[in-house]
Amino acid sequence: MKSIYTSAKFFLVQSLGVSNKEAITLILEKKMSVNGLTATLHQEIFANDEVKINETILQLPQTFHYYAYYKPRGVECTLNTDIPQNLVDSLNIDTKVFPIGRLDKESEGLLILTNDGKIYNKIINSASFQEKEYQVEVDKAITPEFITQMSEGIMIMGQKTRFAKVWMISENSFGIILTQGLNRQIRRMCYKLGYEVTKLKRVRIINLHLGDLQPGTLRSISPEDISTIL
Repeated sequence: MKSIYTSAKFFLVQSLGVSNKEAITLILEKKMSVNGLTATLHQEIFANDEVKINETILQLPQTFHYYAYYKPRGVECTLNTDIPQNLVDSLNIDTKVFPIGRLDKESEGLLILTNDGKIYNKIINSASFQEKEYQVEVDKAITPEFITQMSEGIMIMGQKTRFAKVWMISENSFGIILTQGLNRQIRRMCYKLGYEVTKLKRVRIINLHLGDLQPGTLRSISPEDISTIL
């Protein structure tokens, strides 16, 4: 999975502190190689490319990791180890990763964990209208009016929520697909309609499903699934 970093010329300018003219000369004299091949003047350099000047390595390939993680209820979505029940202590893995998106402490379900910053905006930016699916339990019986109002949008935090797909699962539970991520959005929407959320679980982010993951466990995400997101 490649993420553009810069052009060959500017890579040399930034890495070696040379001028544009000097960088061009190094490339034209075939002293720069990318993944073992002679670099070209307008070649793009990516984070997972090996770059050399003669035999001196300027950049080693960066390895990106992608995980689907079932965040348990009670775990805080933070990497701050000063906060109790943080993600770092809960994950117990050596790879340094950060969460894409948040789930509040009392919510559970799917988180994407990665060290690749390029997918952050693809998932988080509300302008991209990426789907996130939840299963929600509330404290009393759901009515048809509740489903309709949740679907059509509710005023919270000074704005009306976007149209959402909402359906009943049982007498007091429903499914909902959002394309935005306002702070505690589902809980606030339910509260406006006189309901209290008793359980909230995210089961899908775009094309990634929670599947058979158990609380506190994770699995690697395939390159194909990441390609779909990008």
